[in-house]
Amino acid sequence: MYKVASLGRLRTHDPSPASSAFRSLSSSSSSSSPSLFRPIASRSHLRSSPVHSRSVGFSRSCSSYIPGSRVGLSTSWRSPIGPRARIRSSAAVIERFDRKMATVATENVFKDVLTSLPKTGGGEYGKYYSLPALNDPRIDRLPYSIRILLESAIRNCDNFQVTKNDVEKIIDWENTSPKLVEIPFKPARVLLQDFTGVPAVVDLACMRDAMNKLGSDSNKINPLVPVDLVIDHSVQVDVARSENAVQANMEFEFQRNKERFGFLKWGSTAFRNMLVVPPGSGIVHQVNLEYLGRVVFNTDGLLYPDSVVGTDSHTTMIDGLGVAGWGVGGIEAEATMLGQPMSMVLPGVVGFKLTGKLRNGVTATDLVLTVTQMLRKHGVVGKFVEFYGEGMGELSLADRATIANMSPEYGATMGFFPVDHVTLQYLKLTGRSDETVSMIEAYLRANKMFVDYTEPQKERVYSSYLELDLADVEPCISGPKRPHDRVPLKEMKADWHSCLDSKVGFKGFAVPKESQEKIVKFDFHGQPAELKHGSLVIAAITSCTNTSNPNVMLGAGLVAKKACELGLQVKPWIKTSLAPGSGVVTKYLLKSGLQEYLNQQGFNIVGYGCTTCIGNSGDLDESVAAAISDNDIVAAAVLSGNRNFEGRVHPLTRANYLASPPLVVAYALAGTVDIDFEKEPIGTGKDGKSIYFKDIWPSTEEIAQVVQSSVLPEMFKSTYEAITKGNPMWNQLTVPATTLYSWDPNSTYIHEPPYFKDMTMAPPGPHGVKNAYCLLNFGDSITTDHISPAGSIHKDSPAAKYLIDRGVDRRDFNSYGSRRGNDEIMARGTFANIRLVNKLLKGEVGPKTVHIPTGDKLYVFEVAMRYKADGHDTIVLAGAEYGSGSSRDWAAKGPMLLGVKAVIAKSFERIHRSNLVGMGIIPLCFKPGEDAETLGLTGHERYTIDLPSSITDIRPGQDITVVVDNGKSFTCTLRFDTEVELAYFNHGGILPFVIRNLINSQH
Repeated sequence: MYKVASLGRLRTHDPSPASSAFRSLSSSSSSSSPSLFRPIASRSHLRSSPVHSRSVGFSRSCSSYIPGSRVGLSTSWRSPIGPRARIRSSAAVIERFDRKMATVATENVFKDVLTSLPKTGGGEYGKYYSLPALNDPRIDRLPYSIRILLESAIRNCDNFQVTKNDVEKIIDWENTSPKLVEIPFKPARVLLQDFTGVPAVVDLACMRDAMNKLGSDSNKINPLVPVDLVIDHSVQVDVARSENAVQANMEFEFQRNKERFGFLKWGSTAFRNMLVVPPGSGIVHQVNLEYLGRVVFNTDGLLYPDSVVGTDSHTTMIDGLGVAGWGVGGIEAEATMLGQPMSMVLPGVVGFKLTGKLRNGVTATDLVLTVTQMLRKHGVVGKFVEFYGEGMGELSLADRATIANMSPEYGATMGFFPVDHVTLQYLKLTGRSDETVSMIEAYLRANKMFVDYTEPQKERVYSSYLELDLADVEPCISGPKRPHDRVPLKEMKADWHSCLDSKVGFKGFAVPKESQEKIVKFDFHGQPAELKHGSLVIAAITSCTNTSNPNVMLGAGLVAKKACELGLQVKPWIKTSLAPGSGVVTKYLLKSGLQEYLNQQGFNIVGYGCTTCIGNSGDLDESVAAAISDNDIVAAAVLSGNRNFEGRVHPLTRANYLASPPLVVAYALAGTVDIDFEKEPIGTGKDGKSIYFKDIWPSTEEIAQVVQSSVLPEMFKSTYEAITKGNPMWNQLTVPATTLYSWDPNSTYIHEPPYFKDMTMAPPGPHGVKNAYCLLNFGDSITTDHISPAGSIHKDSPAAKYLIDRGVDRRDFNSYGSRRGNDEIMARGTFANIRLVNKLLKGEVGPKTVHIPTGDKLYVFEVAMRYKADGHDTIVLAGAEYGSGSSRDWAAKGPMLLGVKAVIAKSFERIHRSNLVGMGIIPLCFKPGEDAETLGLTGHERYTIDLPSSITDIRPGQDITVVVDNGKSFTCTLRFDTEVELAYFNHGGILPFVIRNLINSQH
């Protein structure tokens, strides 16, 4: 959104000669939307191809969407007059205006509040933009998370990209946030992991080629803010239960991913401001927490708060450190890298008060699963959650990070913990220098961003309030298919039997009564073995959520130690693994002496990365896999992860439960989830006595003693001093010293995508949908894992056929996540989840659909290609929460490549809706109370969606009529939520929009 001193906000959508129209909104009537984040184009590029950048908005439900909400807007939002009146102007006028504004947008409007921050012993740390110097009492009432947005607006205020009016809106948050006003925000940095980082670097490389072909400077495509990329998503658990597992799995990782890694290494040299942390270093969010997080930047003597957007939804983990961070799609991140300010709706903030302390034996994982359930029930979509209260002092920084990590699971944009003494202690523990910590504390205290619980607390205002007494939290797990389906440990056995009985769904498997006690006996490498419904086949200590927390990691070690001493042993056919989030974990497990006991129970370290949590669990033993498949066993996995959607962890584990690391060990010892830990023994000890849960469970005090003696600052320092030095395999990779990438047409990992093929400087304009077939008809809660799986490539899938045809052996297929740099494979992997439930298949589960004209049942990719070859558009019908889960841009890129033109859903997950917009797909919402079923739609109809041919005739959130070939029609809400998003649509997507903007800015 372009802000201008005299004309308010200017927007233009069609820079082609055919239309020089642009819209004006008064600065007091700024566009707003519940869609939560979208980078904005530099307003200095108004000339002819304005490119705002991109959104990560959330809208959960159309019924809560109020497109007419505009601050100071008295006329109807649909009105053709008033603040939305169109102003016709020639390109020459816009150019004169642009030149004029370029001369005034040179100094900060708030330069008078630039203040020196003195050091205690003399001298100064640097200068900072002081919030107290504004002398506005409203600032004292602001949530701390909002103060970070306020500081950013003040620091970047040039009355052009950021105006004084934006600053006023944030200061007046108490009154403006309910009105869904938009503000600009510039994150300090961008965080990537390799699954999402590879396609991001592919896009950047392809954008350079496009700039080159259009006769422009390809070096314009360079990150303007620091970009950190941690390679953590590629390691798989090929080898487990072995002292050599780390080295063996890394060798497999490099064999499979040598080309991807070489590409990323090229990117780290070809692009400025890009740090690549090599494989084997740790999990991105733990590395961010322990090493990359700055808390406060000092850039050339200017101090300001750290903030970050990342291409992984669990970027929110850094909120536990008092750093504002959240997940975005890859295309949003690319726009931010290229200097596009983000526009975000000023969010409401839920105040979550914590009191009391956790009971003995209760873990941070139990707490986060409880908080997740509470916040899902409260409704925090598109909001910040800010934690406060006397209970904060009872939570370690790692406990806070665990809660912040699962923000996506409870639906919030952030779960924020302001900086206090606990934060400062953690910074020292993790090796940040005393001088750095002193600077951080001095800055945050001076700028009213530090919480000192030893002083009386001033009242802060929140949009709504929740409270939890930590003493009320009880041991629990979540599952079997969703993170927020919490089950108290004492109720687990009853809940499991209820799941067996219930119809197929999030809490049901529909196993007939007569089959529920079935026991399958098989031979496991010469040993007699058996499985039944609920038997564990995977037990994984994994994921950033928990491996960053010494309390639960050392707690797991203590459970293993007690079990060994009592004579309990995990069954050998259970695939056990331990994947720490950083080398620090290994150091303190070794120092404590507990790794030895974990090894005895099969929890050998398998690598440093996401592993099982992202679906890289590796193959099960053939005998185990056959016993499950041949007998239709509902096998279970228990993991210390954050996501357990069906089909994600492993294709053969239909029941997947999230649990703390010590509970993972306990369930592995029990061998089943069908157990009541309070009443039933886990096993029999070496003396023949029954061993119960209480016999192996450590006390809070036991854990605290081990943490105190085993977790030392030197461990963090030595680990991270070596982190960018890589390892021999990484260091041996040689890459060309070129700025343009040399695409290999035979590569099955890195392939030049077709996004900019035949691109010209003239935007293509908006498109409707004509007589489209329904490609898929879905119910509720279709996740991005369903749309674009990250895990293994099934041997009979279209992607497998593509690889086999190119000479790739099945053992070298790798995962979909690792192949995201190749659009040919990812298009074939779209809707390839083996647990996909498509209503067109009438109850059959799997990655297929029906070709409506012939009735043929084929893989989704094959049907989509038939439609494309015949020149037919396609649409997708869906229920509520479409696109929930990971912030996966391939879940939008894939459907676009399949020819999907629109998705009609009851509601969208915020990031996914934005990604659809960014790829030029039309998101539409059924009206409240309506869906495909209530409207009598089967998916066998043909659908027409008429949109005006000129973007100036389309309004955000307007009603759109969908006409069906059976004579019916129905009204939907168009989920382009802002004029910025309409501009993306006009340009065919966000990336073409950015390219045209960058080229135009040179003229």
